[in-house]
Amino acid sequence: MPRYEFRCRTCDDTFEVSRPMAESSAPADCPSGHADTVKLLSAVAVGGSARSTPAPAMGGAGGGCCGGGGCG
Repeated sequence: MPRYEFRCRTCDDTFEVSRPMAESSAPADCPSGHADTVKLLSAVAVGGSARSTPAPAMGGAGGGCCGGGGCG
């Protein structure tokens, strides 16, 4: 189940709440009982392995936004 991080505007405490994605935007009271909270944006790490070398460039010679330098 996803975990969402909140911050209480009253006591400045941060806390996490586990809930279904369908309830992600529902308000949450802080553990001290205050209702004035805000949901924080969290950086999420996606699985995979770390690379020690950069990924190869996509597209042909010239690269660019269209992969061939034909944007204009």
